[in-house]
Amino acid sequence: MAQLSNDCFAFGGALMRLDEARALVAARLSPVVGVENVPLFAADGRVLADDIGAPIPLPPFFNSAVDGYAVRFADLTPGAETRLPVAGRLPAGAAAGAVPGAGSAVRIFTGAAMPEGFDTVFMQEDAVREEGDVVLPAGLSRGANARRAGEDVEAGARVLGAGHRLSPRDLALLAGLGLSEVAVRRRLRVGIFSTGDELVAPGSPLGPAQLYDANRAMLLALAARAGCEPRDLGILPDGRDAVRDALAAAAGDVDLLVTSGGVSTGEEDHVKAAVEAAGALTFWRVGIKPGRPVALGVVGGTAFVGLPGNPAAVLVTFAMLARPLIARLAGETWRRPLAFPVRSGFAYRKKAGRREYVRCALAPDGAGGLMALKHPREGAGVVTSLTETAGLVELPEDTTAIAAGDVVGFLPWSSLL
Repeated sequence: MAQLSNDCFAFGGALMRLDEARALVAARLSPVVGVENVPLFAADGRVLADDIGAPIPLPPFFNSAVDGYAVRFADLTPGAETRLPVAGRLPAGAAAGAVPGAGSAVRIFTGAAMPEGFDTVFMQEDAVREEGDVVLPAGLSRGANARRAGEDVEAGARVLGAGHRLSPRDLALLAGLGLSEVAVRRRLRVGIFSTGDELVAPGSPLGPAQLYDANRAMLLALAARAGCEPRDLGILPDGRDAVRDALAAAAGDVDLLVTSGGVSTGEEDHVKAAVEAAGALTFWRVGIKPGRPVALGVVGGTAFVGLPGNPAAVLVTFAMLARPLIARLAGETWRRPLAFPVRSGFAYRKKAGRREYVRCALAPDGAGGLMALKHPREGAGVVTSLTETAGLVELPEDTTAIAAGDVVGFLPWSSLL
């Protein structure tokens, strides 16, 4: 397992912008996981370890794109109907056999190999069969309804790059090229703790002034969706020594440690001191809301991310900060999610220098577009602000106010999670 230096995240500047934080991750981290070969049918969601080149052209041979009649274009009468004798029949998968002579047509089906010298296919709907002949209309261009070898992918072409996270669409492409297995990065092992004496696991009885732990279930699911191997490490009590010992013990078994809660500067926030005792902690003064505080550090050579305690802040900081960090450690190429434009259904003011994410539902705007409607309760601890919304309106650092009707960028949960 790769070991990180304690100062790999060191940053001595003022308030850091979100994009600067992401750039720091990209510059100072490298993949920490090895490579394994997996069957293609088990590769969905895995990260490619190497570039993949096409071993064969796709399609591998010249074939018909439709059911119909294959002809030589030179045999057609320019500007008029053409009558040709039907000299054969070619279903998909059949060998072409003897090549029909000039001045003839061949009944052909979708995917069947074109006979040598034949270059054009008439759709069966456009042809008229009369006994042993076929009557073909005028106006078809040379090469119509035929697929040349390699028109989709040329042999040797790079089809997917190292760092790409495979999808079912990609598996179709790789299967079509004949690949039965691929080299992928091992899944990143992510250990997830919650912190705080006030928390109990769902299913346990609640004590006085206690809450059920909502964050851990969410983070375990988020890590799994990010292609990781999540490990549930339970709830840490409030106490520096207990947190320090638990983090140090877990560091050797995972590639990344994630906690929620306990990273602020209050007297009962013990994660900061515990991480500093077990390794090194750099508080990123990141301009993001909801989200502060967010911490990054190293414990026993293993990367550490400390997220806030409130569920909405946990989700936002995971999506915006932890997710690109996970991608970097896992060897995945991470790209910033693209926001699409919607009309704001609310007015809002914010501080300059901080990027804010407003939880919003979507509704028709009455003009054929969509309008973002801010959740009525803004608190980062309001779990229903996650379940009753469709995503986040992203307000850049330099924005200080928006008015109802302004165009804003919207990030759907589906693009983030």
